[in-house]
Amino acid sequence: QVQLVESGGGLVQPGGSLRLSCVASGNIFGFNVMGWYRQAPGKERELVARIPSTGSTTYADSAKGRFTISRDNAGRKVYLQMNSLKSEDTAVYYCNLRHIGREYWGKGTLVTVSS
Repeated sequence: QVQLVESGGGLVQPGGSLRLSCVASGNIFGFNVMGWYRQAPGKERELVARIPSTGSTTYADSAKGRFTISRDNAGRKVYLQMNSLKSEDTAVYYCNLRHIGREYWGKGTLVTVSS
């Protein structure tokens, strides 16, 4: 059973930075895609960024130039470095993994950008 556990959310002032982490357990061998999505109050869940085990990363327009997604060498951890945070980045951030036709989600970590 694949499980995803996020960490690193919290309260940060506008212009600040946060680093989210997600660790995957279970069988994820072979090609997979890990990513971060977010859901703000009253809005639909949306892609922030994703990174395949091999290949290029993808960023939402709102994340380009401010956020950086990365993975560790073992491929079980994915990070989201968020800089220049804005109030509109406030949301629950979810870790996502796609592997062999299945999709898995973490429980989410809350990021609040406020002064």
